[in-house]
Amino acid sequence: MPEAVKTKQTAALLQSVYKNVKMASDSILTLMPKVQDARLKSELTVKLSAYEAFASRAAKLLADEGVKPVEEGTITKLAAKWGSMMNTMRDSTSSHLAEMMVEGATMGVNDMLKQIREAENTTVSESALRLARDVCSFEEKTVEDMKDYLR
Repeated sequence: MPEAVKTKQTAALLQSVYKNVKMASDSILTLMPKVQDARLKSELTVKLSAYEAFASRAAKLLADEGVKPVEEGTITKLAAKWGSMMNTMRDSTSSHLAEMMVEGATMGVNDMLKQIREAENTTVSESALRLARDVCSFEEKTVEDMKDYLR
């Protein structure tokens, strides 16, 4: 398979990873002012740092492919922020915030698994696949960690 096709397929996976982790970071930043529980706030701060590290890894791998990372559009970001704000207006308890994190991470896991399965049958670079698998594992762990806050 030509190198250009490999680069395009690798870049597509990395863009998906980048968008996924940036949306997760944005979600945490939106929720953070609502968090009252110190333990949950600390855990979300650690998760935010990890998501940003994943975004940095994805951006570096994209740069290696000669591609600039692209974030979700403004309308998508605003819709997500608006949805979070509306969802926490009535209930900003730790259990509800954790539930929102579980839902977001579950969507991330599902998307990453789909992307990984599609990429495994192509010439996507192993480093891109490794990053996608790492993000998927991290989000699966996030789901489990957030379950501690559900009541």
